[in-house]
Amino acid sequence: MNKNGKIYVVGIGPGKKADMTFKAYEAMEKSDIIVGYKTYTDLIEEYFPNTEIKSSSMMKEVDRCIEVLELAKSGKNVALISSGDAGVYGMAGIMYEVIGENDDVEIEVIAGVTATNAAAAIVGAPIMHDYVTISLSNLLTDWELIKKRLELAAQGDFIVSLYNPKSKGRTTQIVEAQEIMLKHKPKDTPVAIVRNAGRETEEHEITTLEKMLDSEINMLTIVLIGNSNTFVKKGKMVTPRGYDKKYEY
Repeated sequence: MNKNGKIYVVGIGPGKKADMTFKAYEAMEKSDIIVGYKTYTDLIEEYFPNTEIKSSSMMKEVDRCIEVLELAKSGKNVALISSGDAGVYGMAGIMYEVIGENDDVEIEVIAGVTATNAAAAIVGAPIMHDYVTISLSNLLTDWELIKKRLELAAQGDFIVSLYNPKSKGRTTQIVEAQEIMLKHKPKDTPVAIVRNAGRETEEHEITTLEKMLDSEINMLTIVLIGNSNTFVKKGKMVTPRGYDKKYEY
C-alpha cells in the first residue's frame, strides 16, 4: 500500500485569494505543508494560519523540489506554490525533472492566472489574437537565442508579452528588445506597462513602442506590445479578433 503523500504544484495567480482558482485554494487547504519562494509564501500565509509553511530564497528551486519530494515520501501532502501559473516559468517542470522513475509519489499540477492574463485584463483586451510570452532574463537562456525569438515574434506580427524585462543587474535587455521590435513594428504601436499586477501596489499605463522606455520597468513588470491591429479606445488597449468588420475604431 502506498503510504506516500501527494504533491500539488500550485499556481496561485497574482497572490490574492480573489484571483486564485477554487482548485488552487482547495489544494493548499488540504495540504499538510505549503512550500515556496518567500515572496510567494508571504502572499498566502494569512489564508492558512494553521498550515505549516516552508520558505526559501530565489535560486533554490531545485533544492526546494527535492525537499518537497522528501516530504511527500514521508507521507505528507505538500503544496509547492508558484505565482501565476506553475507551468509558465514556474515550478512544475522542475518538479517533474527531480522526481525519480521509481518514486511512487503522485504529482498534480494546478493551473493559475498567469502574469500575462492578469496584466491584460487590467489594461483591456490586448491579447485577443495570437501572442507570445518571452522572458528577457538570460540567467538560464542565452541572450542571443532570446534576441532571435524576439526578432521572429516581431516579424510574425505577434502580440508580445515580456516577462522579467529589467532588473538592477540587467538594464540593457529591454533596450535591445525595443530596438528589435521597432525594426518590424510601427513606433506608435500601443504598449501596456503593468507593474505588480493583482497586488496592492498595482500600477499601469498605456504608451507606445517608441516611448515605452520612459515608463518605470522592473522585475515585477509585464510589458505588452501590440500587433499591427492593436488600438487604444477609452483608455484601454484592444486587439481586434476580427469577428465583425462593421465597427469603426
